[in-house]
Amino acid sequence: MRNEEMIIAMKSDATEAQIQEVCRQIESYGYKPHLIRGEERVVIGAVGSGDNKDHLHNLLAEPGVENVVPILQPYKLVNRELKKEKTTIQVGDLEIGGDRFVVMAGPCSVETREQLLETAYAVKEAGAHILRGGAYKPRTSPYDFQGLEEEGLKLLAEARDKTGLKVVTEVVTTEDAELVAEYADIMQVGARNMQNFALLKRLGKINKPVLLKRGMSSTIKELLLSAEYIASHGNEKVMLCERGIRTFETATRNTLDISAVPLLNELSHLPVVIDPSHATGKRSLVKAMAKAGVAAGADGVIIEVHPRPHEAWSDGPQSLTPADFAQVIEELKPYVALESRRMN
Repeated sequence: MRNEEMIIAMKSDATEAQIQEVCRQIESYGYKPHLIRGEERVVIGAVGSGDNKDHLHNLLAEPGVENVVPILQPYKLVNRELKKEKTTIQVGDLEIGGDRFVVMAGPCSVETREQLLETAYAVKEAGAHILRGGAYKPRTSPYDFQGLEEEGLKLLAEARDKTGLKVVTEVVTTEDAELVAEYADIMQVGARNMQNFALLKRLGKINKPVLLKRGMSSTIKELLLSAEYIASHGNEKVMLCERGIRTFETATRNTLDISAVPLLNELSHLPVVIDPSHATGKRSLVKAMAKAGVAAGADGVIIEVHPRPHEAWSDGPQSLTPADFAQVIEELKPYVALESRRMN
């Protein structure tokens, strides 16, 4: 029978020596200690399959230990039971998951230097913090544009240098992971790759934040277990992205599961981002769904913007013009303020 993972809650006045002794004993039982230092106390997750969960219960007798409780869900490290405080992820001088509502914006695909720089300057002026753009594009049809690959990464890096925006871009294969990491500030895992476990393991060994998009037919539990793959291999800087799921409805590209946002905040301590562009597939619906995401408790939004959507090489119907994007940002500001957050 598989042993349960446990949370060991230390007393608020526990000493560092007592904390380290508990970690040592957890390791001696065959578990991996995972230390979370909160504002008021330290909790230690005992993760893995040790020799006997009763040994962990015995830690109640150790000096400095307040309580020992089981982690009930199959995802351990990303679980709110393990860490009550919201995780914040530092991307340079930008914090994601804190009091700032973070805006990511840019074209679906990096097409040309002129197109990317024009978009980057525009979204920066409107208030975006992060430039999105696809250099590698996993497409449903093999005949669709697949991306500029490394040339696209170089253009994204140039746009970052000129605007000061951070860059988020998708990594598609394990072979490209290190190359993308050289250029990107945030590594995106697209919906089609959410359960590419080899890729998730590789990203767990790269010290870069990851934006993990929910698969179009994936459950919340499956999304959190995919995040667990990354965290369990050493990288806990993971953001979850709700980007719409496939249902029987055909009027929109996907169905935005707005309830996923508060549910993910309830189940996990990881930041949550919403993608109204892919969720709806219609630029006319992006503004309303972005507002809904703010109200539901999202930590940020990712929106597709193109200077000439009718000429876009991919996802033109859901892309906003720079002027429309600027209007969306202005209309989001009072909603963000109502949630006691800021955008600047």
